[in-house]
Amino acid sequence: MSGWTRHTGIAVALDLESVDTDQLITARFMSTPRAEGYGQYLLYDLRFDNEQQPVPDFPLNRVPDASVLVTRRNFGIGSSREAAVYALVDFGIRAVIAPSFGDIFASNAVNNGLLPARVDEAEIDALIALLAGGAADTTVKLEHGEIEIGSRKLPFALDAAWRQKLINGWDDIDLTEQHHPAIARYRARRAKAQPWAFPAGQTAG
Repeated sequence: MSGWTRHTGIAVALDLESVDTDQLITARFMSTPRAEGYGQYLLYDLRFDNEQQPVPDFPLNRVPDASVLVTRRNFGIGSSREAAVYALVDFGIRAVIAPSFGDIFASNAVNNGLLPARVDEAEIDALIALLAGGAADTTVKLEHGEIEIGSRKLPFALDAAWRQKLINGWDDIDLTEQHHPAIARYRARRAKAQPWAFPAGQTAG
């Protein structure tokens, strides 16, 4: 996964609360190999009608090259399916801006290079009003924790470790490996104090 510090793209508003992972990608598409891409299935039952025709006024149908999604609270709640994040990433979404996220969804998002940016509800109200029926040029500055949408500039909240992972393109293993010297020192101390805790012949390094 490649890291990033700045993204410039187009934002649209999805004016819905509590969009869950089953809406992001429904279970019937889960047997599709990831190599084929999940973007086509993103929010499928909202983007398409009963005749499998695109809903013309759905935001991601009106602006199919959107890469930033502004939405309401509790985005990504529900099951822990990582495919929900795959669908967003494969569609081309790089950042989701909302007041709150499902915990597992947010963690999965960061591990796949997708920014879950938390913004106050009042700011979300203003952004959704700004984007009503349209779109706006957007710049996300990951290092500075700042988003520019149209004429508005606002900060977003993100855990410091998650910011580091996104910037460097790290997953959880990569992040842990940054602490290798401290882990090695701990193992050495423990091996000296409690040698019986280590299998015979194993070094402390």
